[in-house]
Amino acid sequence: MDDRPIGMFDSGFGGLTVARALIDLLPAENLVYLGDTGRYPYGPRSLTEVRDFAHEISRWLYEHHDVKMLIVACNTAAAAALTELQDGLPIPVVGVVEPGVRSVVRATASKRVGVIGTVGTIGSGAYQRAMADVAPDVELTCAACPGFVEFVERGETRSDQVHVLAERLLEPVRAAGVDALLLGCTHYPFLARTIADVMGRDVVLVSSADETAFEVRAMLDGTALARNPTTGEGTRTWFSSGDVDVFRELGGRLLGPELDSASAVRWPA
Repeated sequence: MDDRPIGMFDSGFGGLTVARALIDLLPAENLVYLGDTGRYPYGPRSLTEVRDFAHEISRWLYEHHDVKMLIVACNTAAAAALTELQDGLPIPVVGVVEPGVRSVVRATASKRVGVIGTVGTIGSGAYQRAMADVAPDVELTCAACPGFVEFVERGETRSDQVHVLAERLLEPVRAAGVDALLLGCTHYPFLARTIADVMGRDVVLVSSADETAFEVRAMLDGTALARNPTTGEGTRTWFSSGDVDVFRELGGRLLGPELDSASAVRWPA
């Protein structure tokens, strides 16, 4: 059995949705999470810049924390760098794009689905390519939602302002008549109530967080990489590249009591 931790990173708080699902599904596993809040949001940045960030963080998690597996819990980073990370690291690397696509395909009855994400994620074509591979007969409508991440990072998930913004940004997927909507950014589940209000009760919202956790469990199950579940609950270690106090306070509210402390990490200038 392997006591090394699973590494995970996101531009900020969004990846905590994946962390929550992983803790609930695999409570014995040790976890190291980095929220790159000093450089968020990733969405408006170029894919080249995000790719550089992803490589830097992945090396740090592998070299300094000896992680046995890496979860790229950020859709923008996964779109920019997942294949390179899978090719370049000697450990399994899991993204959130393909698990989410498989989940939304299972959820649709009409075969008309939508995906919303950051400008960088939607512009990368990652979801369009994944859908073409997984279910080419499904009609996909994509919409970028600039501003959603910033609302979550400020802890404003139910304000009138975010509701007005959602009504405007979600119009393309509403007009397309989708019956399932993939939240293609790990921040967006924190806005699920607002998004559901705008989309209507007939549209199923799908988050990739649970599906990603199920994929990790399937990869570990019965292998030497898994931690012995009889050893008790795993440890969780949290890092932020920005304001640690803000990360601990807001992250604790979003994730739960497991995030009760956090440490700082600083990147070279």
